[in-house]
Amino acid sequence: MTALMDPLAPPRAARLRDAARWPVGLVDWWLATAWPWLKGVGQLAAPVWRPVVAVLRCVTALGWTVLAIGLISWLLAHFLGWRELAVVAVAALVFLAIGALFSIGRMQLAVELELTPQRVTVGAPSMARFELTNTARTPLLALGVEMPVGLSAARYTTPMLAPGASYEDWVTIPTSHRGVVRVGPVLTQRGDPFGMVRRQVAWTPVTNLFIHPAITAIDEMGTGLLRDLEGRTTQDVSASDLAFHALREYIPGDDQRYIHWKSSARISAISGEQKFLVRQFLDTRRSHVAIVTDVNPDVYHAEDEFELALSCAASVAVRAITDGMELSVVCGSQKQTRPAPYAALDVYSLAKAEPIPLPDAVRRLDDISRDASLMVLVTGPEVQFRELQLIRTLVPMQVRMVVVSVEQGTSITLRETNGFAEVRVGRLADLPRALRGGVTA
Repeated sequence: MTALMDPLAPPRAARLRDAARWPVGLVDWWLATAWPWLKGVGQLAAPVWRPVVAVLRCVTALGWTVLAIGLISWLLAHFLGWRELAVVAVAALVFLAIGALFSIGRMQLAVELELTPQRVTVGAPSMARFELTNTARTPLLALGVEMPVGLSAARYTTPMLAPGASYEDWVTIPTSHRGVVRVGPVLTQRGDPFGMVRRQVAWTPVTNLFIHPAITAIDEMGTGLLRDLEGRTTQDVSASDLAFHALREYIPGDDQRYIHWKSSARISAISGEQKFLVRQFLDTRRSHVAIVTDVNPDVYHAEDEFELALSCAASVAVRAITDGMELSVVCGSQKQTRPAPYAALDVYSLAKAEPIPLPDAVRRLDDISRDASLMVLVTGPEVQFRELQLIRTLVPMQVRMVVVSVEQGTSITLRETNGFAEVRVGRLADLPRALRGGVTA
């Protein structure tokens, strides 16, 4: 028997399309209507649920376990009629309520965190000091204090503090490895003696301890661009520059443009002889040292060589700052130009091995410093000579380029090549002698 079809019913393909489209319509309805309504309800109820959420966050894993035991015991006592389970349920809930009472109340504290000092070299001592002062009018009960130091944490328990009383303590921070150690924040903890409820409050921001690489003292670097209005005056006497120094008698061959005619006339009148005085000047040089450190791990044999390269670069940076030179630094993803003297070595604390090609690092230097007069390139023993030649083409010819190659166990060598000098050192202590001239290979 043939079934009769409703002529007004939609075709089967249309029905299938409608059936496949209804989940999409449901999602659209949820996003367009239900979700804005629920979001508005949540914002209206925020004064209620936010304190509840804050309280629930204070419950520890032990507290949730006690709460679960209490609720399960309550249900079993109700359905099975066991009074013992009812006693367990009441005891669990009472203990949890008492624990919550210990965390109620607002503490009035003044907390200070200080690093002494905040920047050190590897192996130098550094300590963190924190001080808590009770600023309330009532005594403060014993308080748990926690101060994260790197991946560990220092924990203390303060005595009861009278109004206005303070508690101070120190922690020694290990500085055996270069890097940045996050210290803080200082956290206070209040809760019950059983550890079911614990409220934690952060009082200070995180403070970074910068552990700089080891450095060595090197000689003064006198390279620079002559006759610069913004340069610094040196002790080198010359016949023409910008900084006037003194007058001297004319010597045949001196430039007559620098004869001081008034002084010459005066000295001639006094002596009765015709004498000429010429001006003497002190050279002014503007020195801008650019330091590029190769952080590509493929050019080093071991991690110790990478640390040695950072120490060599940091030593040159310290010398440049001591001489009053401008400084630009590129070390992997870290770069800075004209940094404050106290923060100039922070980039080496933050440095890490990254697969960044050396030419790319030099190009990044050109982005932050286009007026360098000396570029020091610190790299490892596996760098290719043709790569150094390529880098020389990226640097203006008036910029002196010095390559410091580190290789543990090697002797000091110096090689002058097309457009740059390359020195090789095996220890940090070899760097000063190598930059003075070393041993010609």
